[in-house]
Amino acid sequence: MKNNIKVQRAIHNMTQADLAMKIGVSRQTINAIEKNKYVPSTVLSLKIARLFKTPVEDIFSLDDTE
Repeated sequence: MKNNIKVQRAIHNMTQADLAMKIGVSRQTINAIEKNKYVPSTVLSLKIARLFKTPVEDIFSLDDTE
């Protein structure tokens, strides 16, 4: 699964720590998601999308192989 969380954070002028605090996870979790080492739960994905006021499909997408 690909994501553009890093781009969204830049648009909203947020650090990984800022985003983590707002959605209730660790900074390390945000880092792992951004590096595609961790696939977030549906609830976590929806929290991120709601925070950025963006549809979840605009933040997360499946690779062509998935």
